[in-house]
Amino acid sequence: MESITINNTEALPSVARALLLFAADEKFFVFEGEMAAGKTTLIKSFCSALGVTEVVSSPTFSIVNEYESAKGPMYHFDFYRLKNLQEAYDIGYEEYFYSGNYCLVEWPTKVEELLPEQYIKVEIGIIGETERSFSFKKVLNS
Repeated sequence: MESITINNTEALPSVARALLLFAADEKFFVFEGEMAAGKTTLIKSFCSALGVTEVVSSPTFSIVNEYESAKGPMYHFDFYRLKNLQEAYDIGYEEYFYSGNYCLVEWPTKVEELLPEQYIKVEIGIIGETERSFSFKKVLNS
């Protein structure tokens, strides 16, 4: 596990780079933290670190956004508004989750039983108005 604390959003690119290094070849990430912790803001920096040039925004209403990166397609999910698992099936989550491309999942607890057996868990903690803690952990459910 790795932990980083930052005092302002200008430090997010260094968090994104550290996350990429920590993940090595892993491409499935879940982001946990309370509302307004900075999940989407970190994902924007993470996408930028992977060469995404288009606007990265929360897929709160669409559930999934797709971006093009230097490493291929990236899928960004926000399951906050998911009412039931059937909605995840309806968007064809399996095609995304098992595509081998980057998957970035906000509010993963809404689809916990659908998550792959191996992924990187990113926990974001609010310390102060602009101060955040980030911890990265490799998860293997078998």
